[in-house]
Amino acid sequence: MASFSFGTGNAAKLLRIPLYAAGRMGTFLVPRGRRWVFGCGAGIGDGALALQRYASDAGHDTLWLTSSDREDRDAAALGIRTARKTGLRGWWATARAGVLVVTHGLGDVNRYANGGAFVVQLWHGIPLKRIGLDSSATTQVPNVPGAPLLRRVVGLLYRGAAQRIRVLPAASHRSRGRLESAFGLGDDRVVVTGEPRVDVLSTGSVDERRAAASALLRRAVGTVPESARVILYAPTWRDGAADPAVPSASEWVRIIRVLEEEDAILLVRSHPLGEGGYAPPLPSRRVRMLGASVLADVTPVLAAVDVLITDYSSLAYDVGLLRTPVLYLAPDAREYARTRGFYGRYEDVAGADPAPDWDAVLGQLRGLLSEPTAYDAASARSATLSAEMHAYRDGRNTDRVYQAIRARGIPAPKGAA
Repeated sequence: MASFSFGTGNAAKLLRIPLYAAGRMGTFLVPRGRRWVFGCGAGIGDGALALQRYASDAGHDTLWLTSSDREDRDAAALGIRTARKTGLRGWWATARAGVLVVTHGLGDVNRYANGGAFVVQLWHGIPLKRIGLDSSATTQVPNVPGAPLLRRVVGLLYRGAAQRIRVLPAASHRSRGRLESAFGLGDDRVVVTGEPRVDVLSTGSVDERRAAASALLRRAVGTVPESARVILYAPTWRDGAADPAVPSASEWVRIIRVLEEEDAILLVRSHPLGEGGYAPPLPSRRVRMLGASVLADVTPVLAAVDVLITDYSSLAYDVGLLRTPVLYLAPDAREYARTRGFYGRYEDVAGADPAPDWDAVLGQLRGLLSEPTAYDAASARSATLSAEMHAYRDGRNTDRVYQAIRARGIPAPKGAA
């Protein structure tokens, strides 16, 4: 069940143009200070959390702008000061900030007060599907009279907002080209530093990462038997359309049978903008929901995952840092390529045989879990794909991003040598 679409979001944005204009005039009058203000469309997590912790440890005054009681609680548990991003206080905090750090868009902070700010856009994954200015989905509007003109207006607004970005970290030179194209930015702003959000996948030993990820997973979904293999299913968003891979009742029966026979647990990570529809008709401890409402940031638990099943998610690039095998379930691959499009060819990522349905992917999963040689081969393919997209795997991406920000004129914290 879809919960958001670009069309409805862009319609709301057009209606808010007077508020954007009023907010922009206000930022001309309010001087910016030295505080770093953070926001993340997925909650307290992602690269924004990694950079917030780093900046705070370096002595910077930081504030996180939240949008829900859940985010307030999550931030409080980490000792992070917060304010709601909406309302006068959120506008004032955003307007006074010296640095704004976001992961999805300028709506991660107060959307009416970012004019003239030093914006750091961390993004939230290496693009596989086309995004931003490279995708017609970005400028969708409802089918109303004057829709072509409205799409052009939305495109101009998107391009104008993107031009406010001063630093956009890229995982590699290959990823940088995609981000430059998607945001309409030059290589002076898109910098190859690695992504802060994946530092957790390269820090510590293999055993330490697995233990930390398993502990976090237990807190999120309950006890997972030590003998059980953990399968993460992470479908991506369909831009407001229905997901064709939602299992039928009979498919759920076959899924659970395979999980029981192979002693495995399936974690279902629906996209935050399209949650719903994935609960099996009968409850089973072999299937656990791991949506954003359960765990805001999935990256820290990836080290506890034995196999990833996805379609077009950037997680396919990330789990390769851990050599985790990936299976691809993409019943709408041709249609998705036609309507949304990919960077490069999908088969270069998914291989020649992405599964068209659950029966096919379950057959592939059986092979991986029962044949060590097949698992090792898939693990090697995953690592190779990741090596093509992640230039760094030393756990120091956040440090490089911080240095890139400082190199562009952002002062050291007060009192620093």
